[in-house]
Amino acid sequence: MSTQDLVAKLWNLCNLLRDDGVTYHEYITELTFLVFLKMVEETGQEEHIPAGYRWADLEACNAASRLEFYKKLLLHLGSHGSTITQAIYNNANTVIRKPATLNKLVTEIDKLDWYSAKTEGLGDMYEGLLEINATEKKSGAGQYFTPRVLINTMVELMKPTLDDVIVDPTAGTGGFLISAHHYIKQHHDINALNEFDYDQYQHKTFYGMEFVPDTRRLALMNLMLHDLAIDDRHAGILFGDTLSNEGKILSDVGATLVLANPPFGTKQGGGIPTRDDLLHYTSNKQLAFLHLIYHRILRPGGRAAVVLPDNVLFESGTGKTIRQDLMEKCNLHTILRLPTGIFYAAGVKTNVLFFSKPKDANKDKGNTQNVWVYDLRANMPQFGKRTPFTAQHMQEFREAVGNDLTTVDEAARQAFIDRHARETGNPETCRLRRFNREQIRQKEDSLELAWIRDDSAEDSASLPEPDVLISEALEEMAGAMQELQAILVELGAAEEV
Repeated sequence: MSTQDLVAKLWNLCNLLRDDGVTYHEYITELTFLVFLKMVEETGQEEHIPAGYRWADLEACNAASRLEFYKKLLLHLGSHGSTITQAIYNNANTVIRKPATLNKLVTEIDKLDWYSAKTEGLGDMYEGLLEINATEKKSGAGQYFTPRVLINTMVELMKPTLDDVIVDPTAGTGGFLISAHHYIKQHHDINALNEFDYDQYQHKTFYGMEFVPDTRRLALMNLMLHDLAIDDRHAGILFGDTLSNEGKILSDVGATLVLANPPFGTKQGGGIPTRDDLLHYTSNKQLAFLHLIYHRILRPGGRAAVVLPDNVLFESGTGKTIRQDLMEKCNLHTILRLPTGIFYAAGVKTNVLFFSKPKDANKDKGNTQNVWVYDLRANMPQFGKRTPFTAQHMQEFREAVGNDLTTVDEAARQAFIDRHARETGNPETCRLRRFNREQIRQKEDSLELAWIRDDSAEDSASLPEPDVLISEALEEMAGAMQELQAILVELGAAEEV
Protein backbone atom coordinates (compact mmCIF):
# COMPACT_ATOMS: atom_id res chain seq x y z
CA MET A 1 0.00 0.00 0.00
CA SER A 2 1.41 3.38 -1.00
CA THR A 3 1.38 6.42 1.24
CA GLN A 4 -1.28 7.94 -1.01
CA ASP A 5 -3.48 4.85 -0.60
CA LEU A 6 -3.08 4.93 3.15
CA VAL A 7 -3.94 8.62 3.32
CA ALA A 8 -7.08 8.02 1.25
CA LYS A 9 -8.18 5.14 3.49
CA LEU A 10 -7.59 7.13 6.68
CA TRP A 11 -9.43 10.15 5.34
CA ASN A 12 -12.35 8.02 4.21
CA LEU A 13 -12.81 6.97 7.83
CA CYS A 14 -14.09 10.49 8.42
CA ASN A 15 -17.39 9.28 6.98
CA LEU A 16 -17.80 7.23 10.15
CA LEU A 17 -17.26 10.31 12.28
CA ARG A 18 -19.52 12.54 10.20
CA ASP A 19 -22.32 10.10 10.96
CA ASP A 20 -21.56 10.80 14.62
CA GLY A 21 -21.83 14.58 14.10
CA VAL A 22 -18.07 15.23 14.00
CA THR A 23 -16.78 18.10 11.82
CA TYR A 24 -13.81 17.82 9.47
CA HIS A 25 -11.49 19.78 11.76
CA GLU A 26 -12.53 17.71 14.78
CA TYR A 27 -11.89 14.61 12.73
CA ILE A 28 -8.23 15.33 12.03
CA THR A 29 -7.68 16.09 15.73
CA GLU A 30 -9.49 12.91 16.77
CA LEU A 31 -7.47 10.90 14.29
CA THR A 32 -4.27 12.38 15.73
CA PHE A 33 -5.14 11.04 19.20
CA LEU A 34 -5.70 7.55 17.83
CA VAL A 35 -2.86 7.48 15.30
CA PHE A 36 -0.34 8.64 17.91
CA LEU A 37 -1.16 5.56 20.01
CA LYS A 38 -0.81 3.32 16.99
CA MET A 39 2.39 4.98 15.80
CA VAL A 40 4.32 4.59 19.03
CA GLU A 41 3.43 0.90 18.98
CA GLU A 42 4.47 0.48 15.34
CA THR A 43 7.75 2.37 15.79
CA GLY A 44 8.74 0.74 19.09
CA GLN A 45 8.52 3.97 21.08
CA GLU A 46 5.96 2.93 23.64
CA GLU A 47 8.09 4.40 26.42
CA HIS A 48 6.34 7.65 25.50
CA ILE A 49 3.06 6.29 26.89
CA PRO A 50 2.48 4.87 30.40
CA ALA A 51 1.63 1.18 30.63
CA GLY A 52 -2.09 0.51 30.68
CA TYR A 53 -2.87 3.42 28.34
CA ARG A 54 -1.42 2.19 25.06
CA TRP A 55 -2.93 1.11 21.76
CA ALA A 56 -3.00 -2.53 22.82
CA ASP A 57 -4.93 -1.59 25.97
CA LEU A 58 -7.50 0.35 23.95
CA GLU A 59 -7.81 -2.50 21.49
CA ALA A 60 -8.21 -5.07 24.30
CA CYS A 61 -11.26 -3.31 25.75
CA ASN A 62 -14.60 -4.89 24.99
CA ALA A 63 -16.82 -3.00 22.59
CA ALA A 64 -19.24 -1.81 25.27
CA SER A 65 -16.65 -0.22 27.56
CA ARG A 66 -14.07 1.02 25.01
CA LEU A 67 -15.46 4.55 24.64
CA GLU A 68 -15.46 5.14 28.41
CA PHE A 69 -11.88 3.83 28.65
CA TYR A 70 -10.86 6.06 25.73
CA LYS A 71 -12.19 9.14 27.52
CA LYS A 72 -10.17 8.24 30.63
CA LEU A 73 -7.10 7.56 28.47
CA LEU A 74 -7.24 11.02 26.90
CA LEU A 75 -7.54 12.68 30.31
CA HIS A 76 -4.70 10.60 31.79
CA LEU A 77 -2.25 11.19 28.93
CA GLY A 78 -2.68 14.95 29.28
CA SER A 79 -0.59 14.77 32.46
CA HIS A 80 1.34 11.49 32.16
CA GLY A 81 3.94 10.10 29.80
CA SER A 82 6.67 11.89 27.86
CA THR A 83 6.72 15.61 27.11
CA ILE A 84 5.45 15.06 23.56
CA THR A 85 2.64 12.82 24.84
CA GLN A 86 1.44 15.34 27.40
CA ALA A 87 1.63 18.14 24.83
CA ILE A 88 -0.43 16.25 22.26
CA TYR A 89 -3.06 15.20 24.79
CA ASN A 90 -3.16 18.47 26.72
CA ASN A 91 -6.85 19.23 27.45
CA ALA A 92 -7.79 16.46 25.03
CA ASN A 93 -11.33 15.21 24.83
CA THR A 94 -13.23 13.14 22.35
CA VAL A 95 -16.14 14.30 20.24
CA ILE A 96 -17.17 10.69 19.51
CA ARG A 97 -20.55 9.95 21.06
CA LYS A 98 -21.38 6.45 19.84
CA PRO A 99 -19.36 3.43 21.06
CA ALA A 100 -19.85 1.78 17.67
CA THR A 101 -18.05 4.68 15.95
CA LEU A 102 -14.92 4.30 18.07
CA ASN A 103 -14.97 0.52 17.70
CA LYS A 104 -15.10 0.80 13.93
CA LEU A 105 -12.25 3.36 13.89
CA VAL A 106 -10.01 1.19 16.06
CA THR A 107 -10.70 -1.86 13.90
CA GLU A 108 -10.10 -0.04 10.62
CA ILE A 109 -6.90 1.70 11.81
CA ASP A 110 -5.50 -1.60 13.03
CA LYS A 111 -6.23 -3.28 9.67
CA LEU A 112 -4.19 -0.80 7.64
CA ASP A 113 -0.83 -1.78 6.15
CA TRP A 114 1.41 0.07 8.58
CA TYR A 115 4.52 -1.80 7.46
CA SER A 116 4.32 -0.23 3.99
CA ALA A 117 3.52 3.14 5.55
CA LYS A 118 6.63 2.97 7.72
CA THR A 119 8.74 2.07 4.69
CA GLU A 120 7.53 5.10 2.73
CA GLY A 121 7.49 7.42 5.75
CA LEU A 122 4.85 7.96 8.40
CA GLY A 123 5.49 11.70 8.32
CA ASP A 124 4.55 11.85 4.63
CA MET A 125 1.35 9.99 5.45
CA TYR A 126 0.38 12.48 8.13
CA GLU A 127 1.24 15.49 5.97
CA GLY A 128 -0.98 14.01 3.29
CA LEU A 129 -3.87 13.99 5.76
CA LEU A 130 -3.19 17.60 6.72
CA GLU A 131 -3.18 18.62 3.07
CA ILE A 132 -6.50 16.93 2.35
CA ASN A 133 -7.94 18.57 5.45
CA ALA A 134 -6.74 21.97 4.23
CA THR A 135 -8.25 21.56 0.75
CA GLU A 136 -11.63 20.68 2.26
CA LYS A 137 -13.29 24.09 2.65
CA LYS A 138 -15.63 22.86 5.37
CA SER A 139 -12.69 22.05 7.64
CA GLY A 140 -11.59 25.68 7.87
CA ALA A 141 -8.00 24.42 7.94
CA GLY A 142 -6.72 26.20 4.84
CA GLN A 143 -5.95 29.24 6.93
CA TYR A 144 -2.84 27.60 8.34
CA PHE A 145 -1.74 25.32 5.51
CA THR A 146 0.87 26.65 3.10
CA PRO A 147 1.02 24.77 -0.25
CA ARG A 148 3.80 22.21 -0.25
CA VAL A 149 5.26 23.44 -3.56
CA LEU A 150 5.70 26.94 -2.16
CA ILE A 151 7.20 25.72 1.12
CA ASN A 152 9.74 23.52 -0.63
CA THR A 153 10.73 26.23 -3.10
CA MET A 154 11.31 28.78 -0.34
CA VAL A 155 13.38 26.27 1.64
CA GLU A 156 15.45 25.19 -1.36
CA LEU A 157 16.24 28.82 -2.23
CA MET A 158 17.19 29.63 1.37
CA LYS A 159 19.45 26.55 1.59
CA PRO A 160 19.36 25.68 5.32
CA THR A 161 22.51 24.11 6.78
CA LEU A 162 23.57 22.30 9.93
CA ASP A 163 24.87 25.62 11.25
CA ASP A 164 21.48 27.34 11.03
CA VAL A 165 18.99 28.11 13.77
CA ILE A 166 15.66 27.92 11.94
CA VAL A 167 12.57 29.71 13.28
CA ASP A 168 8.94 29.86 12.18
CA PRO A 169 7.07 32.30 14.45
CA THR A 170 3.70 31.25 12.98
CA ALA A 171 4.35 27.53 12.80
CA GLY A 172 0.90 26.17 11.95
CA THR A 173 1.33 22.44 11.38
CA GLY A 174 5.12 22.70 11.07
CA GLY A 175 5.51 22.51 7.29
CA PHE A 176 8.45 24.92 7.00
CA LEU A 177 10.47 23.26 9.77
CA ILE A 178 9.88 19.80 8.36
CA SER A 179 10.79 20.86 4.82
CA ALA A 180 14.00 22.44 6.15
CA HIS A 181 14.72 19.17 8.01
CA HIS A 182 14.22 17.21 4.76
CA TYR A 183 16.54 19.55 2.87
CA ILE A 184 19.30 19.26 5.46
CA LYS A 185 18.98 15.46 5.52
CA GLN A 186 19.34 15.39 1.72
CA HIS A 187 22.59 17.36 1.87
CA HIS A 188 24.12 16.02 5.09
CA ASP A 189 24.39 12.65 6.77
CA ILE A 190 22.53 13.35 10.01
CA ASN A 191 23.20 9.86 11.32
CA ALA A 192 26.96 10.42 11.03
CA LEU A 193 26.92 13.35 13.46
CA ASN A 194 28.69 12.87 16.77
CA GLU A 195 26.61 12.87 19.94
CA PHE A 196 27.07 16.57 20.67
CA ASP A 197 26.23 17.71 17.12
CA TYR A 198 23.21 15.41 16.91
CA ASP A 199 21.91 16.80 20.21
CA GLN A 200 22.39 20.32 18.84
CA TYR A 201 20.48 19.38 15.71
CA GLN A 202 17.55 17.86 17.58
CA HIS A 203 17.26 20.43 20.35
CA LYS A 204 18.80 23.72 19.22
CA THR A 205 18.06 24.00 15.50
CA PHE A 206 14.29 24.05 14.91
CA TYR A 207 11.94 26.44 16.71
CA GLY A 208 8.37 27.48 16.13
CA MET A 209 5.41 28.89 18.02
CA GLU A 210 1.69 28.27 17.59
CA PHE A 211 -1.11 29.59 19.80
CA VAL A 212 -4.07 27.51 18.53
CA PRO A 213 -4.01 24.37 20.72
CA ASP A 214 -5.51 21.98 18.16
CA THR A 215 -3.18 23.23 15.43
CA ARG A 216 -0.18 22.79 17.72
CA ARG A 217 -1.26 19.20 18.39
CA LEU A 218 -1.13 18.52 14.65
CA ALA A 219 2.27 20.19 14.45
CA LEU A 220 3.72 18.14 17.31
CA MET A 221 2.43 14.95 15.73
CA ASN A 222 3.92 16.02 12.41
CA LEU A 223 7.36 16.63 13.96
CA MET A 224 7.25 13.37 15.87
CA LEU A 225 6.49 11.34 12.75
CA HIS A 226 9.48 12.98 11.08
CA ASP A 227 11.66 12.09 14.10
CA LEU A 228 12.31 15.74 14.86
CA ALA A 229 12.51 17.43 18.29
CA ILE A 230 10.10 14.87 19.66
CA ASP A 231 10.66 15.26 23.40
CA ASP A 232 11.94 18.71 24.19
CA ARG A 233 10.46 21.56 26.23
CA HIS A 234 12.68 24.20 24.67
CA ALA A 235 12.70 23.46 20.94
CA GLY A 236 10.19 22.18 18.44
CA ILE A 237 6.87 24.00 18.28
CA LEU A 238 6.20 25.90 21.48
CA PHE A 239 2.76 26.99 22.65
CA GLY A 240 2.12 30.71 22.85
CA ASP A 241 1.31 33.97 21.10
CA THR A 242 4.40 35.21 19.28
CA LEU A 243 3.05 38.77 19.30
CA SER A 244 2.94 38.75 23.10
CA ASN A 245 5.85 38.57 25.54
CA GLU A 246 5.53 34.77 25.35
CA GLY A 247 7.18 35.05 21.95
CA LYS A 248 10.38 36.55 23.35
CA ILE A 249 11.81 33.05 23.66
CA LEU A 250 12.05 33.00 19.84
CA SER A 251 14.04 36.24 19.93
CA ASP A 252 16.52 34.68 22.34
CA VAL A 253 17.50 31.68 20.19
CA GLY A 254 19.40 33.73 17.58
CA ALA A 255 17.61 32.83 14.36
CA THR A 256 19.84 32.68 11.29
CA LEU A 257 16.94 31.64 9.05
CA VAL A 258 13.26 32.60 9.38
CA LEU A 259 10.63 30.90 7.24
CA ALA A 260 7.04 31.97 7.83
CA ASN A 261 3.54 32.46 6.51
CA PRO A 262 1.78 34.69 9.07
CA PRO A 263 -1.98 34.02 9.34
CA PHE A 264 -4.27 36.03 7.09
CA GLY A 265 -6.67 38.64 8.42
CA THR A 266 -6.69 40.73 11.55
CA LYS A 267 -7.64 39.93 15.09
CA GLN A 268 -11.38 40.24 15.56
CA GLY A 269 -12.10 43.80 16.61
CA GLY A 270 -8.54 44.98 16.03
CA GLY A 271 -6.01 45.12 18.81
CA ILE A 272 -2.25 45.51 18.62
CA PRO A 273 0.61 43.22 19.72
CA THR A 274 1.12 43.10 23.48
CA ARG A 275 4.89 42.64 23.23
CA ASP A 276 6.84 45.44 24.87
CA ASP A 277 9.95 45.28 22.66
CA LEU A 278 8.69 46.54 19.28
CA LEU A 279 9.26 49.92 17.68
CA HIS A 280 6.06 50.09 15.64
CA TYR A 281 2.62 48.85 16.68
CA THR A 282 -0.22 48.03 14.31
CA SER A 283 -3.43 45.99 14.35
CA ASN A 284 -2.43 44.52 10.97
CA LYS A 285 -1.07 41.16 12.11
CA GLN A 286 0.96 40.50 8.95
CA LEU A 287 2.73 43.85 9.26
CA ALA A 288 3.27 43.18 12.96
CA PHE A 289 4.88 39.81 12.19
CA LEU A 290 7.07 41.30 9.46
CA HIS A 291 8.31 43.97 11.88
CA LEU A 292 8.87 41.39 14.61
CA ILE A 293 10.84 39.10 12.29
CA TYR A 294 13.38 41.66 11.07
CA HIS A 295 13.51 43.72 14.26
CA ARG A 296 13.63 41.05 16.97
CA ILE A 297 13.84 37.48 15.71
CA LEU A 298 16.42 37.57 12.90
CA ARG A 299 19.96 38.01 14.15
CA PRO A 300 22.68 39.94 12.26
CA GLY A 301 23.77 38.03 9.18
CA GLY A 302 20.49 36.09 9.08
CA ARG A 303 18.09 35.65 6.16
CA ALA A 304 14.33 35.31 5.85
CA ALA A 305 11.59 34.30 3.43
CA VAL A 306 8.10 35.39 4.48
CA VAL A 307 4.71 34.99 2.78
CA LEU A 308 2.64 38.19 3.06
CA PRO A 309 -0.60 39.47 1.50
CA ASP A 310 -0.73 42.42 -0.88
CA ASN A 311 -1.94 44.92 1.73
CA VAL A 312 1.45 44.73 3.49
CA LEU A 313 3.06 46.09 0.33
CA PHE A 314 0.96 49.24 0.02
CA GLU A 315 -0.77 50.00 3.34
CA SER A 316 -0.11 53.58 4.42
CA GLY A 317 0.59 54.96 7.89
CA THR A 318 2.37 52.42 10.07
CA GLY A 319 2.60 50.08 7.08
CA LYS A 320 4.73 52.59 5.18
CA THR A 321 6.87 53.19 8.29
CA ILE A 322 7.54 49.45 8.69
CA ARG A 323 8.46 49.04 5.01
CA GLN A 324 10.86 51.97 5.23
CA ASP A 325 12.38 50.54 8.40
CA LEU A 326 12.74 47.11 6.77
CA MET A 327 14.53 48.57 3.73
CA GLU A 328 16.85 50.59 5.95
CA LYS A 329 17.84 47.75 8.28
CA CYS A 330 17.73 44.82 5.84
CA ASN A 331 18.44 44.08 2.21
CA LEU A 332 14.99 43.39 0.77
CA HIS A 333 16.44 41.94 -2.41
CA THR A 334 13.61 39.87 -3.92
CA ILE A 335 9.81 39.90 -4.03
CA LEU A 336 7.85 37.07 -5.63
CA ARG A 337 4.29 38.04 -6.62
CA LEU A 338 2.35 34.81 -6.26
CA PRO A 339 -0.64 33.85 -8.40
CA THR A 340 -4.13 33.78 -6.92
CA GLY A 341 -5.78 30.47 -6.16
CA ILE A 342 -2.80 28.64 -4.67
CA PHE A 343 -4.05 29.23 -1.14
CA TYR A 344 -7.26 27.66 0.00
CA ALA A 345 -8.86 30.93 1.07
CA ALA A 346 -10.57 32.31 -2.02
CA GLY A 347 -9.02 35.30 -3.73
CA VAL A 348 -6.04 35.72 -1.40
CA LYS A 349 -3.27 37.65 -3.17
CA THR A 350 0.14 36.99 -1.68
CA ASN A 351 3.84 37.57 -2.12
CA VAL A 352 7.07 36.17 -0.76
CA LEU A 353 9.54 38.70 0.61
CA PHE A 354 13.17 37.54 0.68
CA PHE A 355 15.51 39.66 2.78
CA SER A 356 18.73 39.46 4.75
CA LYS A 357 20.25 41.34 7.67
CA PRO A 358 23.81 42.71 7.57
CA LYS A 359 26.38 40.94 9.73
CA ASP A 360 27.34 44.26 11.31
CA ALA A 361 24.59 45.08 13.81
CA ASN A 362 25.51 48.77 13.60
CA LYS A 363 24.88 48.91 9.85
CA ASP A 364 21.20 49.77 10.11
CA LYS A 365 20.83 52.34 7.34
CA GLY A 366 20.55 52.07 3.56
CA ASN A 367 20.79 48.28 3.30
CA THR A 368 18.29 47.96 0.44
CA GLN A 369 19.66 49.36 -2.82
CA ASN A 370 17.67 47.33 -5.35
CA VAL A 371 14.48 45.29 -5.09
CA TRP A 372 14.05 42.64 -7.78
CA VAL A 373 10.40 41.73 -8.37
CA TYR A 374 9.30 38.58 -10.17
CA ASP A 375 5.65 38.66 -11.28
CA LEU A 376 4.21 35.14 -11.24
CA ARG A 377 0.66 36.51 -11.05
CA ALA A 378 -0.01 38.26 -14.36
CA ASN A 379 -1.37 36.07 -17.16
CA MET A 380 -1.31 32.91 -15.10
CA PRO A 381 -4.00 30.20 -14.98
CA GLN A 382 -6.76 30.27 -12.36
CA PHE A 383 -5.25 27.77 -9.94
CA GLY A 384 -7.38 25.49 -7.83
CA LYS A 385 -8.37 21.84 -7.62
CA ARG A 386 -8.78 21.63 -11.39
CA THR A 387 -5.48 23.36 -12.16
CA PRO A 388 -3.00 22.51 -9.39
CA PHE A 389 0.01 24.69 -8.70
CA THR A 390 3.14 22.61 -9.30
CA ALA A 391 6.90 22.96 -9.02
CA GLN A 392 7.03 23.46 -12.80
CA HIS A 393 5.26 26.80 -12.40
CA MET A 394 8.13 27.99 -10.18
CA GLN A 395 10.87 26.91 -12.55
CA GLU A 396 11.35 30.16 -14.46
CA PHE A 397 11.34 32.16 -11.21
CA ARG A 398 14.19 30.03 -9.93
CA GLU A 399 16.06 30.49 -13.18
CA ALA A 400 15.49 34.25 -13.14
CA VAL A 401 16.69 34.94 -9.59
CA GLY A 402 19.21 32.13 -9.34
CA ASN A 403 18.71 28.91 -7.44
CA ASP A 404 20.46 30.31 -4.38
CA LEU A 405 18.93 33.28 -2.57
CA THR A 406 21.54 33.31 0.17
CA THR A 407 23.36 35.63 -2.25
CA VAL A 408 22.15 37.96 -5.00
CA ASP A 409 23.85 37.80 -8.38
CA GLU A 410 22.60 41.04 -9.94
CA ALA A 411 24.60 40.56 -13.13
CA ALA A 412 22.99 37.16 -13.75
CA ARG A 413 19.54 38.61 -13.09
CA GLN A 414 20.13 41.44 -15.55
CA ALA A 415 21.39 38.90 -18.08
CA PHE A 416 18.06 37.04 -17.72
CA ILE A 417 16.17 40.27 -18.51
CA ASP A 418 18.45 41.08 -21.46
CA ARG A 419 18.05 37.57 -22.88
CA HIS A 420 14.25 37.87 -22.66
CA ALA A 421 14.41 41.22 -24.49
CA ARG A 422 16.54 39.73 -27.28
CA GLU A 423 14.33 36.65 -27.69
CA THR A 424 10.97 38.42 -27.56
CA GLY A 425 11.80 41.94 -28.69
CA ASN A 426 9.72 43.26 -25.79
CA PRO A 427 11.44 43.82 -22.44
CA GLU A 428 8.12 44.92 -20.91
CA THR A 429 6.84 41.35 -20.85
CA CYS A 430 9.75 40.00 -18.80
CA ARG A 431 8.47 38.77 -15.43
CA LEU A 432 11.61 39.99 -13.65
CA ARG A 433 12.33 43.68 -13.08
CA ARG A 434 14.67 45.71 -10.89
CA PHE A 435 13.49 48.73 -8.91
CA ASN A 436 16.14 50.84 -7.23
CA ARG A 437 15.54 52.48 -3.87
CA GLU A 438 14.91 55.91 -5.40
CA GLN A 439 12.22 54.55 -7.71
CA ILE A 440 10.47 52.96 -4.75
CA ARG A 441 10.77 56.16 -2.77
CA GLN A 442 9.06 58.01 -5.62
CA LYS A 443 6.18 55.53 -5.29
CA GLU A 444 5.69 56.62 -1.65
CA ASP A 445 7.57 53.47 -0.58
CA SER A 446 4.83 51.23 -1.88
CA LEU A 447 6.09 47.79 -2.87
CA GLU A 448 3.01 47.06 -4.98
CA LEU A 449 5.17 46.95 -8.10
CA ALA A 450 3.39 45.64 -11.20
CA TRP A 451 4.13 46.45 -14.83
CA ILE A 452 2.90 43.54 -16.96
CA ARG A 453 -0.52 43.95 -18.58
CA ASP A 454 -2.61 41.17 -17.07
CA ASP A 455 -4.87 40.04 -19.89
CA SER A 456 -6.26 37.18 -17.82
CA ALA A 457 -7.72 39.68 -15.35
CA GLU A 458 -9.65 41.36 -18.17
CA ASP A 459 -10.79 38.23 -20.00
CA SER A 460 -14.38 37.57 -18.95
CA ALA A 461 -14.08 33.99 -20.16
CA SER A 462 -11.38 33.29 -17.58
CA LEU A 463 -13.12 34.84 -14.59
CA PRO A 464 -13.50 32.64 -11.49
CA GLU A 465 -16.79 30.95 -10.72
CA PRO A 466 -19.51 33.24 -9.25
CA ASP A 467 -19.23 31.66 -5.79
CA VAL A 468 -15.49 32.46 -5.74
CA LEU A 469 -16.12 36.07 -6.78
CA ILE A 470 -18.77 36.44 -4.09
CA SER A 471 -16.45 34.91 -1.47
CA GLU A 472 -13.68 37.33 -2.49
CA ALA A 473 -16.03 40.32 -2.18
CA LEU A 474 -17.27 39.17 1.24
CA GLU A 475 -13.72 38.65 2.49
CA GLU A 476 -12.66 42.09 1.30
CA MET A 477 -15.69 43.67 2.97
CA ALA A 478 -15.06 41.78 6.22
CA GLY A 479 -11.41 42.83 6.17
CA ALA A 480 -12.38 46.47 5.63
CA MET A 481 -14.87 46.31 8.52
CA GLN A 482 -12.20 44.85 10.82
CA GLU A 483 -9.71 47.55 9.85
CA LEU A 484 -12.28 50.28 10.53
CA GLN A 485 -13.18 48.72 13.88
CA ALA A 486 -9.49 48.54 14.78
CA ILE A 487 -9.10 52.24 14.01
CA LEU A 488 -12.06 53.05 16.26
CA VAL A 489 -10.50 50.97 19.05
CA GLU A 490 -7.17 52.77 18.71
CA LEU A 491 -8.98 56.12 18.77
CA GLY A 492 -10.80 55.09 21.93
CA ALA A 493 -14.17 55.42 20.22
CA ALA A 494 -15.08 51.74 20.55
CA GLU A 495 -14.25 48.75 22.73
CA GLU A 496 -12.31 45.76 21.48
CA VAL A 497 -14.54 42.74 20.85
